[in-house]
Amino acid sequence: MMADYLLFASERYALPILQPVAQALQAQGHGVHAWFVDGAAGAALPSPVRMIGLREAVALKPRAVFSAANWVPTFVSGAKVQLFHGFNVEKRSDQRGHFRVRGLFDLYCTQGPATTAPFQALAAQAGHFAVVETGWPKLDPLFRDDQGAAATMRAPAGGRPVVMFASTFTERLSAAPDLFDAIAAQVARGDRYWLLTLHPKCPPELFERYRALAGPNAVFFETEQLVTAQRAADVLLADTTSVVSEFVVQRKPVVTFRNRAPKAHMIDFDDPACLPAMLDRAFAPDAALRAALDAYADAIHPYRDGHSSERVIAATDALLAGELGRLKRKPLSSLLRGLQIRRELGYWGPGA
Repeated sequence: MMADYLLFASERYALPILQPVAQALQAQGHGVHAWFVDGAAGAALPSPVRMIGLREAVALKPRAVFSAANWVPTFVSGAKVQLFHGFNVEKRSDQRGHFRVRGLFDLYCTQGPATTAPFQALAAQAGHFAVVETGWPKLDPLFRDDQGAAATMRAPAGGRPVVMFASTFTERLSAAPDLFDAIAAQVARGDRYWLLTLHPKCPPELFERYRALAGPNAVFFETEQLVTAQRAADVLLADTTSVVSEFVVQRKPVVTFRNRAPKAHMIDFDDPACLPAMLDRAFAPDAALRAALDAYADAIHPYRDGHSSERVIAATDALLAGELGRLKRKPLSSLLRGLQIRRELGYWGPGA
């Protein structure tokens, strides 16, 4: 039966998370609508996704709302489904970070065993949401034919090895300011081709510096091309950004600068002068590093079929059919948060 679904985002980095879900819904004959606010306002998903506003979202009465933010408007109808905007990279404590439960969602679609087990424990305690391990929609394109987009992005390398650089916007964790000179020197050498990007929230002056490196040995790309770049690159250079985990799912080596929680699958370093040696090691990974990459990838995202979006839809259907058990009422804190959301969005009309 055809139904209407709503995709919700508050930042541009949610677009590549929601697009595979939109495609899967459209393939099943459903109506797909998107409502973007705050940092995502003005962005759009490709047609036939219909971009709508606040009042249209309320009037739509969608069957479900898929959110790639850490919140969702509670006054819109439908099951509220959390898709996550990144992996757990331990930027913050569990109480403030990835495993914080705000009482807004009915279903958490987790990425892999490392995420599923903690959320199942939280669900057992709270009782007002369900948990299903589906894999992460954003990574579906990593394991599907992208119609040559990755090859096109890689083509200017002319056969050279390809390094991708990505950085978090969190100032105390960002490698972008400290590694700029070292990266610029590597780009100037020209023996490797560089794919450069920054988190959309990074300072404009930092964007200007990195964009200026573009030329015969490097290109700067936007957030919407992130998955294509991950497919195109051989090695990632980053910090504590969740892009590290996304890249590792491909079993490709990662070099990290002052990662907040370095692990065996990372080549972590703290001196910019060491960058050339770290890259050399990444391009010639030993057996121990390869084993660590495999183990971590299996823990965070074992799905390699490119169909996590379909599993998200199936889990939502199961929730709505009552197959995931009876949920308790949301806590009082969710009501208070719902009122805050109404105030922030300036909406006091009728809702769900």
